[in-house]
Amino acid sequence: MTRRILIVDDSGFQRTLIRGILEDDFEVVGEAENGSEAVDLFEETRPDLVTMDIMMPEVNGIEATNDIKERDPGTRVVMCTSVEQRDQMRKAVKAGADGYVTKPVEEDTLRSEVESALAS
Repeated sequence: MTRRILIVDDSGFQRTLIRGILEDDFEVVGEAENGSEAVDLFEETRPDLVTMDIMMPEVNGIEATNDIKERDPGTRVVMCTSVEQRDQMRKAVKAGADGYVTKPVEEDTLRSEVESALAS
């Protein structure tokens, strides 16, 4: 069974990069550019995993992760963050993040983190 992934980032470039890394092994069910869209798309698509940027307009990734985890605690969330956002990453873990990668996203690191999150 193909595992389903939702990609969330306010940068179209980052979404395209992440899609390119993951789409051969996973079904990418959608892309969102902010946390509000992420929660709506999550409700529509019910993915197995969400890649989530932290800093986004409207609703940030921490708030969106918290909302998604409240709706379905079994959904895995891997945060994509800049190294400078360590304090935000701590908040993301408290909100239920299952893993994280730093930007710029490296292919092997992202694949490994997604596989690890889905295995837990």
